[in-house]
Amino acid sequence: MARPLSRRTLLQSAILAAAVPGAGAAVAPAASAATLPPPASWALRPFALKDVALGTGIFATKRKLMLDHARGYDVNRLLQVFRANAGLSTLGAVAPGGWEGLDGEANGNLRGHYTGHFLTMLAQAYASTGEQVFADRIATMVGALTDVRTALRTDPKMLAVTGKWGGALELVRGSSQYVDLPATVLNGASAITLSVWVKPTHDANWQRVFDFGNNTTRYMYLASRNASGVPRFAITTGGAGGEQGLNGTAALPLNQWSHLAVTLSGTTGTLYVNGTAVATNTAMTLTPATLGTLTNNWLGRSNYSGDPLYAGCYDEFNVWSRVLTQAEITSLQTNEAKLSSPGLGTLASYWFQATSGGTFSDGSGRGQTATLKRTWGGPSHPGFLAAYPETQFILLESMTGSDYTKVWAPYYTAHKILRGLLDAYIATDDTRALDLASGMGDWMYSRLSVLSEATLQRMWGLFSSGEFGGIVEAIVDLYAFTGKAEHLALAKLFDLDSLIDACAANTDTLDGLHANQHIPIFTGLLRLYDATGETRYLTAAKNFWGMVVPHRMYGIGGTSTGEFWKARDSVAGTISATNAETCCAYNLLKLSRTLFFHEQTPAYMDYYERALYNQVLGSKQDTADAEKPLVTYFIGLTPGHVRDYTPKQGTTCCEGTGMESATKYQDSVYFKAADGSALYVNLYSPSTLTWAEKGVTVTQTTAYPAEQGTTLTFGGSSAAFGLKLRVPSWATAGFQVTVNGTAVSGTPVAGSYFTVSRTWKSGDVVRVTVPFRLRVEKALDDPSLQTLFHGPVNLVARNSSTSYLPFGLYANAALSGDLLPTLTPVSGKSLHYMLNGTEFAPFFEGTEDPTHAYFRRSEPKVVFGTVDSGVANPAKSDGTTLLDEVWAAAPFASKAALVARVRTVVDTWVAAGLLASADGTKVVNTADAASYVA
Repeated sequence: MARPLSRRTLLQSAILAAAVPGAGAAVAPAASAATLPPPASWALRPFALKDVALGTGIFATKRKLMLDHARGYDVNRLLQVFRANAGLSTLGAVAPGGWEGLDGEANGNLRGHYTGHFLTMLAQAYASTGEQVFADRIATMVGALTDVRTALRTDPKMLAVTGKWGGALELVRGSSQYVDLPATVLNGASAITLSVWVKPTHDANWQRVFDFGNNTTRYMYLASRNASGVPRFAITTGGAGGEQGLNGTAALPLNQWSHLAVTLSGTTGTLYVNGTAVATNTAMTLTPATLGTLTNNWLGRSNYSGDPLYAGCYDEFNVWSRVLTQAEITSLQTNEAKLSSPGLGTLASYWFQATSGGTFSDGSGRGQTATLKRTWGGPSHPGFLAAYPETQFILLESMTGSDYTKVWAPYYTAHKILRGLLDAYIATDDTRALDLASGMGDWMYSRLSVLSEATLQRMWGLFSSGEFGGIVEAIVDLYAFTGKAEHLALAKLFDLDSLIDACAANTDTLDGLHANQHIPIFTGLLRLYDATGETRYLTAAKNFWGMVVPHRMYGIGGTSTGEFWKARDSVAGTISATNAETCCAYNLLKLSRTLFFHEQTPAYMDYYERALYNQVLGSKQDTADAEKPLVTYFIGLTPGHVRDYTPKQGTTCCEGTGMESATKYQDSVYFKAADGSALYVNLYSPSTLTWAEKGVTVTQTTAYPAEQGTTLTFGGSSAAFGLKLRVPSWATAGFQVTVNGTAVSGTPVAGSYFTVSRTWKSGDVVRVTVPFRLRVEKALDDPSLQTLFHGPVNLVARNSSTSYLPFGLYANAALSGDLLPTLTPVSGKSLHYMLNGTEFAPFFEGTEDPTHAYFRRSEPKVVFGTVDSGVANPAKSDGTTLLDEVWAAAPFASKAALVARVRTVVDTWVAAGLLASADGTKVVNTADAASYVA
């Protein structure tokens, strides 16, 4: 096996790759903007979303719900976290919360990821519909992100707002900003008054209005809220245990101006709120003089690193080297300081309307200029763009173990932003989006290219903290646009060799791994194969897919339990309330699609149909909501599970990928051969294809899966090519094709493509018949636990029981082997059936009904054609029953053939001592007496 290129020489290799056929040349920079060139290694090409219009059906219905969300959600809420991080005005927008907020499960560590998803959704919506509203929203977001990057590139500047007396300074929550005062600001005063107008905007405890100190031992602070939620002043030379303090009596109101003042001299300290003395301590022994010269003199920041920064506004901060009287404090309530009886502070005086930059002049005459700063300084590279500081990226480089409370997948979030920008560029040709994306690539390369191989391997092997999603795929796409060798080199820096090498050797090491952390890696590896020609990438991706499908796959196409994989072939043993993370299905679909571009193995598209028609459709609730996408995170497969379409606290990864899935349902209905010699029809879905190169349109008319087939009508010019129609692996009998009413010769084979080659003309009509049958799929580790399918549709029982329901299906099985006659159709409800008083419905219906995706197969009696033989259905030690062996030989050409099979199986079981001879006779006689559906 060829080893990967050295990362230290990859820059040179990337430059030379353009001369290697089928390698770097495959993704050379595009000549025209916003057109992503397909790799030369792809045997097939996808059609753009704009080339495939959805017709009326379940996909269009589900998409409409998501388009309403795309139109209705205020994008300024998404941009809030970016603008806050850059210290810009948030325009009054409220952050989305959940994973996009500073509180809750993510602790603010995933801010920005959802914006990337939303950009991708908008880009896909615009490409699919052409509605200007989506392009306008993209332009708004790209423009705002451009402003954010510009602001981050410079030192912070004052965010001016309306103050108590004029202008005021706002420190936005999430900006990481504070005001740094000179070390001489207190001047060793033994008597002091500090006065400030504040308008807090958040209710977190221990926000510091000011904190003067060296560390957590020597300091003096005023907090807007202590542990009890009221203002507190304290001074100490012995840490928290030695604090001498003053506590207020009531919480400061949010979003209102309040005046705070502290006087301290001798043994007496007093805290004033809005001119009223609310606390006095006559046992104070410490003053600023006692503290000495202090290095950390801050407005809005605490000497305790775990305390929150102050979120809110400042108007006038004054410090006097004496104790103001009650009357003077009162005067400050109705006048700005310069017009009050005490005048401006004698030690320091700042009125924040006096600057538009990041420095604040001192009105005391002492030259104590203050400076607006960020706790983290600033970006290491001008291309940095994020909704939080660069700190997580820095910390990751030294982490030896995962701790997602401190570092939660920063490169995963970077991927979502990068992908969203690239999709925005592709959809709208907005070069600002490409510039932002390219800058992100440059910034990441500047960080990662200087790290050792060992450091990179350790980082990417960390659970959650080292997760990077589909960033490699996005970076290779970026390289296709920019042609920068550094960008291709960057993509290689994410190689996780232990995983790649194991999968390339077809060694299954997935047990215990986080599923969605790893699935998108392999789509990236395929794109690296396209760019470099390294076959281990392709081999690893193919083998990996085979380790998941079917060995860790549930019937609906999903995978994972509690986000993780368990042992190979463990399905029944992993069923829980937290199965099938929706992101996993999204990424497995993307991987399957990309593998199919390379090798046209029908199993890839069989899986695509399974997961798309079941988990992906079923993850979207059938309810309109402009504020929420209404998409599941987990889909529990335990009995009686009710889907949660508003998971966790919102704005999760799965809601993000759910938004994307619902706006690209048509992306894999049709593919074309790279040389134009064939058109692949992968999915039977109402749609109209415009194949511009051929001048051909193909309109697919169908109610599939309510209809068992489809009709394709050709329009436009005449063109010669092969029409490749997918024969699903479950379509084991009756698949037929006619052209203009004439049957096409040949024998369609389940799990393949059936080709019709001719010169197609306008008006040609192709009819495809795809007979469904009811069948079961058994859990790999427990054959008695089964799930039900009718054609491509997973049918789930709707029942509130939390125990597995027992069902038998052979009672009225057809000669064809179809189990459907045992069920009774529900009038007026397509694909709904009743069995033993329980309704079965398509999994894809996004309801909140309690469902049973799996049931316990129970065939206690030998029954044929609804006639009960009175004989118990015997079973072998492996669980196989007599009826299982009989029906395993279906389809039967006639009743006689079925009876002959029954007689053969009975004779074998009698001879083996598994069935009494008299009972065997009853079984045969019953089979012979019964009537059967053909």
